[in-house]
Amino acid sequence: MNRYKVLKEIKDYRDLKRLSKEEIKLLTEEIRDYIIDVTSKNGGHIGPSLGVVELTIALLMAFDPKVDRLVWDIGHQAYAYKILTGRKEEFKTLRQYKGISGFLKRKESPYDHFGAGHSSTSISAALGMRVAKDLKKEEGYTVAIIGDGAMTAGEAFEGLNHAGWLDPSKFIVILNDNQMSISPNVGAIYTYFNKIITNQVFQKPRQKLKEILKTIFGESGAKMARKLEEYIKGLFAPGVIFEELGFTYVGTIDGHNIFDLEKTLENVKQMRGPILVHVITQKGKGYKPAEDNPTPFHGISPFDKITGTPIKKAGAKPSWSKAFGEALVELAEKDDKIVAITPAMKEGSGLTEFAEKFPERFFDVGIAEQHAATFAAGLAAEGMKPVASFYSTFLQRAYDQVIHDIAIQELPVVLAIDRAGLVGEDGPTHHGIFDISFLRAIPNIIISAPKDWQELRNLLYTAVKSGKIFAIRYPRGSVIGEKEEGFEEIQIGSWELLEKGRDIAILGVGKYVKKALETRDILKKYGYNPTVINARFIRPFDEKMLTDILKTHKYIVTMEDGSLNGGFGSAVAEYIIDNNYSNLLIRFGIPDRFIEHGKIELLEKDLGLLPEQMAEKIKEKISDINYKVVG
Repeated sequence: MNRYKVLKEIKDYRDLKRLSKEEIKLLTEEIRDYIIDVTSKNGGHIGPSLGVVELTIALLMAFDPKVDRLVWDIGHQAYAYKILTGRKEEFKTLRQYKGISGFLKRKESPYDHFGAGHSSTSISAALGMRVAKDLKKEEGYTVAIIGDGAMTAGEAFEGLNHAGWLDPSKFIVILNDNQMSISPNVGAIYTYFNKIITNQVFQKPRQKLKEILKTIFGESGAKMARKLEEYIKGLFAPGVIFEELGFTYVGTIDGHNIFDLEKTLENVKQMRGPILVHVITQKGKGYKPAEDNPTPFHGISPFDKITGTPIKKAGAKPSWSKAFGEALVELAEKDDKIVAITPAMKEGSGLTEFAEKFPERFFDVGIAEQHAATFAAGLAAEGMKPVASFYSTFLQRAYDQVIHDIAIQELPVVLAIDRAGLVGEDGPTHHGIFDISFLRAIPNIIISAPKDWQELRNLLYTAVKSGKIFAIRYPRGSVIGEKEEGFEEIQIGSWELLEKGRDIAILGVGKYVKKALETRDILKKYGYNPTVINARFIRPFDEKMLTDILKTHKYIVTMEDGSLNGGFGSAVAEYIIDNNYSNLLIRFGIPDRFIEHGKIELLEKDLGLLPEQMAEKIKEKISDINYKVVG
């Protein structure tokens, strides 16, 4: 920190007021350098945060987060905000085990007014806060900062619609447009027009004119004045849609001019009704690799600070996502009815090659998981074979559509569930630990999990051919095993006997099959000889094999990278109870709590899910029972 001239002297946002313009400009450079330095070591959402450094400073100069509510959408834009709200030193621990979160978190700081890891919640949350403040007659402004594609989600417009209807004052939405998706380039005309439209010299007569017209002509006069104003503003700014929703639109503004931003925000504070301020920023601002390639730098693993190249382990295998994408391309080359759908996760879901080879059959629907699911249902209803790829954590947002639009109608949609299980540094908002539990309750659905690379390929092939709603869940990280040429159809509901033993049967799901085998090796050193089963189908499961196991093995062990509540182990427990068996069941999985962020191996150690820990627990559980050691 000593190498920073201004930043080292800043305790928190209250120190900003005493800085000169030159010092503030230097501070923006130092904050960017600090963010780059930390994320190059820890990974993180560098692009979004680099783009809002000036906006963050302007917000903290115009508003006081002790009194005002600043609600950042998702929170991965808020690294500069964390640094300037008392977490400058702790920022070095970003996304690390026992360190600070990569998102905003209410338990972490009183300045984190609302936490979120899923997008498009800020407007709704901020509106709720605004109404609460009004009901309690409390002072302060409420500001939602939304961007990074979050305006493509339906919830954002639901919030805008409700806010326009309620017409609250001291309610401001900042649209951080870092993709140039709504407006053309920033130019002098926009800045000039903005200064006029937010200035009180303009606003006071504008408001007075509305009141006079309403008094003389009634509601029709006020509407006429508003229509005229919207028409004039529409000549200069692309904000008519927001005006129609009941907001006063202010835009566009250069998001990297702190002092114009601050002046605009101070002017906006004096305006009545809900306000939308449209700010243009550059994603990755100030770091050339991120400016040139904003997509990979949206969220990135540790990288070389000089070149921007991600640091990868030598000889690392492809990710499960990439393996899925490659297999889908192979299948699509032979079947022109296969289509791919993603809610704004093309690169992350391994679908880049598919999009390039089959652009007419690839659909990125934006951050709109609900739409993605129902859109897939519509495609399936017309005989196509849709494969919809969701991160497990984001599939939660489409749950009603999976039930109502897909499962009830028995439409053959393949749900490719990426990032299933613990995902590491992104923490509780992104761990994919609930999909088994919430999908297992749905009739007509098939739920599967591959143990390795080739089984992923075979399950995808089986799913596309099945004509059923078929979920395949696979984890984050590098694939296990190797791939083979071609594909093989797997009998739906079948399990695979990997190692035959006696008395103890370990049923592993997905990547935990490998852990089951490793646990077996450890137990064998103690004289035990467990059977190991690849429980690749969670629903329906192999009742015949399970029945045989229950009859020949006293101890049943389940291992899964999902919630124990309602998960695979629960399904086995239900079967044991419903069929009057008395086997001892030992379940390993994610306990009934939200799991914090950190490297997956450290989290698993905390949860007792390493093979040596599971072997020890199994040994302890059966040690007080008369177990004859194999001689």
